[in-house]
Amino acid sequence: MVASLALRYALFAAIATGVNMGTQWIVATAAAALVMPADAAVYLGMLAGTATGLVTKYVLDKRWIFRYHTRDAAHNMQTFALYTLMGVFTTALFWGTELTFFYLIPTEGAHYLGGTIGLVGGYTLKYFLDRRWVFRVETPEFAES
Repeated sequence: MVASLALRYALFAAIATGVNMGTQWIVATAAAALVMPADAAVYLGMLAGTATGLVTKYVLDKRWIFRYHTRDAAHNMQTFALYTLMGVFTTALFWGTELTFFYLIPTEGAHYLGGTIGLVGGYTLKYFLDRRWVFRVETPEFAES
């Protein structure tokens, strides 16, 4: 059971990483074509990739990893907001690693490798944060008799 959960989580992390990096590439390439400075194109790509990766990972984690059911749309938005908040910590790791590669390894696309490495570490940490703080099963209150 644990092995299948870990395998499923790794697969979904790979999917979200692909969505993130693919979005980054598309946005950064388009921004560069508009003669945007390289730094700005990378930052814009990182923002767009983070947004698409976040939504992708939330949908997959909620349904297939934690099997979490929200009560209604408001509860879903609250859960997504908490999921996003937990992602602030892991995004700092991801962006820090990607930008380190961007500035220290001056080759085309090195930051994508850094971003991928950062996402692996970030998603590993995120699982434990989400399990503890986001996708908690609330215990029912005991009704007084």
